[in-house]
Amino acid sequence: MKKSQPWVAGWIARNMALPSWQGKVMPAPLLRTTFQLEEPVAFASVLICGLGYHELYINGKKVGNEVLSPTVTQYEKRVAFVEHVVTEHLRTGENVIGVILGNGWYNSHTPEVWHFDKATWRDYPKLRIQLDAKLVGGDSVRVVSDESWRTHDSPITFDGLRNGEHYDARLEQLGWAEPGFDASDWQAASIVSPPGGILERQVAPPCRVVETLAPATSWFVSPTLRCFDLGQNIAGWARITVTGRSGSELTLRYGERLDGDRRVDQHHIASFIKGGDTQTDRYILKESTGSQSWEPRFTYHGFQFVQVEGPEDILATMEVQGRVVQTNFSHIGNFESSDPQLNRLYQATHWSFRGNFVGLPTDCPHREKNGWLGDAHLAAEFGLMNFDAARAYEQWLLAIADAQRPSGQLPGIVPTAGWGYNWGSGPAWDCAFILIPWYIYLYTGSLSAIETHFEQMKRYMDFCAQMASGHILRFGLGDWCHVDPKRMAPAELTSTAYYHVAATLVSRFAGLLEREEDKESYASLAAEIRDAFNLAFYRGNGVYADGQQTAQACALYQNLVEARETEAVVQRLVESVVGHECRPDFGILGAKYVPRALAEHGHASLAYKLIMQQSYPGWMHWLSLGATTLWEDWHGESSRNHVMFGDVAAWMMQYVAGLAPDPTNPGFRHVIIRPCPVVELDRVWATHQTPHGLIRCGWEREGDAVYAEIELPSDVTATLFTPEGTSWDLSPNDHRIKIV
Repeated sequence: MKKSQPWVAGWIARNMALPSWQGKVMPAPLLRTTFQLEEPVAFASVLICGLGYHELYINGKKVGNEVLSPTVTQYEKRVAFVEHVVTEHLRTGENVIGVILGNGWYNSHTPEVWHFDKATWRDYPKLRIQLDAKLVGGDSVRVVSDESWRTHDSPITFDGLRNGEHYDARLEQLGWAEPGFDASDWQAASIVSPPGGILERQVAPPCRVVETLAPATSWFVSPTLRCFDLGQNIAGWARITVTGRSGSELTLRYGERLDGDRRVDQHHIASFIKGGDTQTDRYILKESTGSQSWEPRFTYHGFQFVQVEGPEDILATMEVQGRVVQTNFSHIGNFESSDPQLNRLYQATHWSFRGNFVGLPTDCPHREKNGWLGDAHLAAEFGLMNFDAARAYEQWLLAIADAQRPSGQLPGIVPTAGWGYNWGSGPAWDCAFILIPWYIYLYTGSLSAIETHFEQMKRYMDFCAQMASGHILRFGLGDWCHVDPKRMAPAELTSTAYYHVAATLVSRFAGLLEREEDKESYASLAAEIRDAFNLAFYRGNGVYADGQQTAQACALYQNLVEARETEAVVQRLVESVVGHECRPDFGILGAKYVPRALAEHGHASLAYKLIMQQSYPGWMHWLSLGATTLWEDWHGESSRNHVMFGDVAAWMMQYVAGLAPDPTNPGFRHVIIRPCPVVELDRVWATHQTPHGLIRCGWEREGDAVYAEIELPSDVTATLFTPEGTSWDLSPNDHRIKIV
């Protein structure tokens, strides 16, 4: 793509001359303009930012296949635009540019507990667009958004990100984005104020519909109420195809569970929405001699079930499809084993990650759609092992930077309208701002995020220093969603441990950036935090705090245990896991620490038993109840599509299969392979597509022996560590080595 032309276009919107619109939810606006081209086009591109979301049409055809564009930002600080090459869309003679605008995050009008309806940036949808064309004869043509554009209400009579979308097909303006359309009754657009933030090119890949699912089954609750089951919990929406009378109305409600009457139950996902429906679309049929199809544009839902209410004859013949929506990053990793249940858990994590990355990493795609920092970093290693997600994370890191207060304080959710600074944050969440740049560097070799945010990371460290007492931090949520909060490790223990992680990593980043004074300063701070942590929480005889699994594993995994005490701390952790019959006795932090700490210290088989045990609480218990995604809590009463327990699938790849990056040689130029051949499995495979080629690594049991099989592309080397303690340096090639 050629270098973009500079922006000269203005911001425009529907004419709001009358004050009566204030506070109302207006129909989504259509905007259009016409222009003439006297000769064919050699090259043309469009820069566009339509807030909150937009769809672009030229001469009646949609440009690109993106949805929910552009991605959300902290709009008062930064606004994303996208660019399209549109040469093939233009013609000699009259041309038309048309844009539909939706509310999205920019005009989040729904009252809810996070107060996005009170965001300082909030305003009605607006557009900035600029087309630059080079004609074959050498002349240039520029078309910009200004007062010459015309605007009209669209058939989208209502759209709310958390509510849903309403569409009255009878109001369609047929041919509105095509040459020859009569727009004489359309109003002139108005020049409006910009959204406030600097306008920057979108870094992240766009959102797209990546898959379409047919229902697994459907049933009638009553003659006028029909339910469809996709058989899979997804993020996206339904596409309907119907035949019926003009003016007939269909109501679609989305959810992930059913009540006792087999209706869609939205109770658990509607609790935080304080106005309007939750996850509900409406469609009014137009006059048509055949079938008509529709799907929403400016909202998305988290669901497995779609409940449709409407006339009996329409429901009897209608078709429903599930449209899977996600940030469109490439799938670059995979895991497979001889155990179908373990594979199901990997796939459930896979679906949860996809469903919780629709423009930004979220906690859940239905109840909140919020970018919780803790959820994001706990799932990030799985994400970067399995998806080309680095650019998407980098986009979100810009939003975190924009949400940081001058004091260095960070909120628990990003974007934020001001909620989450004094509850929902804390080092175990805030460290996403430091850990995700580290993971990007570790998995891709790119220093970009570290370089971009280093000074703001230091500002966060200054904030923690102000909050600390003797290097102990006493704010933060702690081991969230513990199976029994009475047995939760102290929040000050996990918060202080993440303070140590942050200091250690910022010191490392300073070394990478050749900032020697900062390197030494933060290394010294990390050592002081480590000493303070042990003084405050180590009880002797291998016990941290009250011996909680999270406390033990946190100290081990985050390198806080004195070497002479390591064996005792590991033994206390093993005793606790065995004493709880290999059932999880931890929340989302322990879900990362415990399996990793066990495997790191020679107890991978025990970690495997912990993960695979079938009883409540546990991952397999979810699957036994029909889960196709990971749940928010062990008992399953809340969300059933959360990814914060998802590091378990990264554990499969890095410990069971043994495929892991080398921190001293990041980006998979050199690979650490340390397989843990647990006796319950006969074979395991993991793959990761690097910029240097595909790495494939696994092992297979043959009688009493276990053979590692490794495929390394050119320019990639590896070190294989066997369970017995020997090591092999491997060159680019295929290898088969007996390891047991």
